[in-house]
Amino acid sequence: MASTRIEQKGESADISVVYFSVPKILEDARIQQIGEELSEAAAEAVNGKLVLNFDNVKFMSSAMIGQIILVSKKCKAAKVDLKLCNISGDVMEVFKLMRLNKILNIYKTEEKAIASYSKSGWFG
Repeated sequence: MASTRIEQKGESADISVVYFSVPKILEDARIQQIGEELSEAAAEAVNGKLVLNFDNVKFMSSAMIGQIILVSKKCKAAKVDLKLCNISGDVMEVFKLMRLNKILNIYKTEEKAIASYSKSGWFG
């Protein structure tokens, strides 16, 4: 059973949005599976636009955060613009403690993450 699903969004359906199907991401096998699914999503983001929507995720282990960092590195190498959105307060606290909010593009809502792709220039 897949732990994520992908939908194409945006005006020309050129943005891949990944949704997580499990609220607690804790088990190593599940984390490994999600990591593989995210790597696949990054590779298939043909227009270089990928959003990870954490709306359903209430808790994740540090190993899952490691997977997010790995996917971020893969996206940078493949020139895929990765954005994260709808991160719960508890998970966001961990992101802030690890300073991930400084290196990842994080938005409050999916709409804002998608809209950010249409902004141009150095300062959006």
